Amino acid sequence: MKISAEPSQSESDVNHSPRRRQWQAEQLDAASGDLLQRDSAAFLHQAVSTPCLNTIAAAQGIWIEDGAGRRYMDFHGNNVHHVGYAHPHVVGAIKAQLDRLSFAPRRFANDRSVELAETLGARFKALTGSDAKLLFTTGGSDAVEVAIKLARAATGRFKTLSFWDSFHGAGFGASSVGGESLFRNGRTVGPLLAGTEHIAPFGCYRCPYGHAVDAQGQPFLDQCRLACASMLRYVLEREGDVAAVIAEPARAVPYIPPPGYWRAVRQACHEHGALLIFDEIPTGLGKTGRFFAAEHDGAAPDIVVLGKALGGGILPIAACIARADLDLAGAWALGHYTHEKNPVSAAAALATLEVIEREQLVDNAAAVGAYALERLQDMKQRLPLIGDVRGRGLLLGIELVSDRAAKNPAPDAAEQVLYAAMSRGLSFKTSMGNVLTLTPPLITTREQMSQALDILEQCIAQASAA
Repeated sequence: MKISAEPSQSESDVNHSPRRRQWQAEQLDAASGDLLQRDSAAFLHQAVSTPCLNTIAAAQGIWIEDGAGRRYMDFHGNNVHHVGYAHPHVVGAIKAQLDRLSFAPRRFANDRSVELAETLGARFKALTGSDAKLLFTTGGSDAVEVAIKLARAATGRFKTLSFWDSFHGAGFGASSVGGESLFRNGRTVGPLLAGTEHIAPFGCYRCPYGHAVDAQGQPFLDQCRLACASMLRYVLEREGDVAAVIAEPARAVPYIPPPGYWRAVRQACHEHGALLIFDEIPTGLGKTGRFFAAEHDGAAPDIVVLGKALGGGILPIAACIARADLDLAGAWALGHYTHEKNPVSAAAALATLEVIEREQLVDNAAAVGAYALERLQDMKQRLPLIGDVRGRGLLLGIELVSDRAAKNPAPDAAEQVLYAAMSRGLSFKTSMGNVLTLTPPLITTREQMSQALDILEQCIAQASAA
């Protein structure tokens, strides 16, 4: 079957926009342009990945340097750079492990992977009060697949309940429980995994149930009565045989759950025999100012998935951590990945956890993030293009609108701000078309955040005047 070569709307917006081409023409030198052409010729094209925007020559701390020598504060980083790029402790641990033991076939236990499993298990117990067991994978999508298989095996059910607009990875099962059309396009992936039910997510500023928010974007709980959580309970009741609810505890868009949301969901899952899986791949390891984002909401999950930053921004490694009593599928292979207990990847992860602990990066994320939110709220008062500001820790979002009362999205302005900021040395991403999403490393200082917000304010002001 021939697949249409016509790009999706998202691909057109991200990879082929006139503003993108103009920025490249103004910023890139001949050598960078040549490398981008070679990249485009060598790789299959896909939305938000290939063709690339720019080249990279170096990465250190919060900084990226492109092929022309320009430096950017990386407030995107795909959420892998919690401890900054090329942290010397992580690099040193990897080098030392390469000399000691570079690989371990699965049938042989090695101390590095066991120590990492014990360390993450202790973190899970601190969160949930339950002993833990886990499996490692080489990527977050695979860890989500393991979580889905485990939930099916433990409950004897096959259905899942997840949220539209969520992202849980690019694998077949992960795409099925995810809610982004970019990864669910029927022309390319065909029918998705059976039993993957979806409902509208929480998102108070744009509440799918039509409830209003106050000037700070917070819900009037006495009016909405957590309609979003009530709908989830309703679906669990009607389906009756859901194996698991899988969700991001704080949406990476970002959206922060309303107070009491996850406690209500936890109770609904308990009453209807469904497991609660938290995908903490982008939000875990301190990004929101707590080690797990779930800590903010007082709801203990049954399974947690970690990834991205776990490898220190150098090596790929992810984990599916579950309550120990869910260890019920020993006769089947849930993962069985060649590198699942790779000692070098485990050494990188252990070193990353040590850096987070020693440098008190969770506390730093909370403090610098609180400062950023305060400044962004002040910017919102002065810049009418900003419709909403939201976030926790160093997961921050600024939603741009052309009309505050009507909340009309302003995607053109968001794209203009993005490329103007890139030209001034600040890199971030846009989500949902009109949300400026900042996810800087946990090592970001108050001074660096102030510098980044100065750039952002200048660019938003410029776009407002256009």
